[in-house]
Amino acid sequence: MARVAAEFKPARIAVLTVSDSRTPENDTSGDYFVEQIQQVGHQLAERQIVADNKYQIRALVSGWIADGTIQAVLISGGTGFTAKNYTTEALQPLFDKQVEGFGEIFRMLSFEDIGSSSLQSRAIAGMANQTVIFAMPGSTGACRLGWEKLIKEQLDARHRPCNFMPHLSA
Repeated sequence: MARVAAEFKPARIAVLTVSDSRTPENDTSGDYFVEQIQQVGHQLAERQIVADNKYQIRALVSGWIADGTIQAVLISGGTGFTAKNYTTEALQPLFDKQVEGFGEIFRMLSFEDIGSSSLQSRAIAGMANQTVIFAMPGSTGACRLGWEKLIKEQLDARHRPCNFMPHLSA
């Protein structure tokens, strides 16, 4: 007997762009995430742009984690090796569990596009207070790769054999 797929369950998703130069007028990565989550039927809970400051990032994401209604956070930017890239350091202390496979697979897929430069991506994901958080490089191409190849399916209750939806806050 074939397994019947679960119904689509919309998630409430917050979008964060970490950048010292992006504004609402030129935040193409944030625009991409908003378009994609709404296109598949999820709900945009909030959208922010914050400077690449470890404590500002951590404070904003901590508020979203504590909110209880935000189930996922998509973050673009601040994951590289420059002196001002702090997204990874801001997030790691917040995680109850890290999703190690996200960074590994993201770099593997990215290698197909940018070769050995993918080594400098510090894309990361984790769970905190029943909220899943995905952080990837700030380019729209990197966000597209992360969404299309990894995140979209994992935020769909119909995806088998497993997805993150059963683990998220109600």
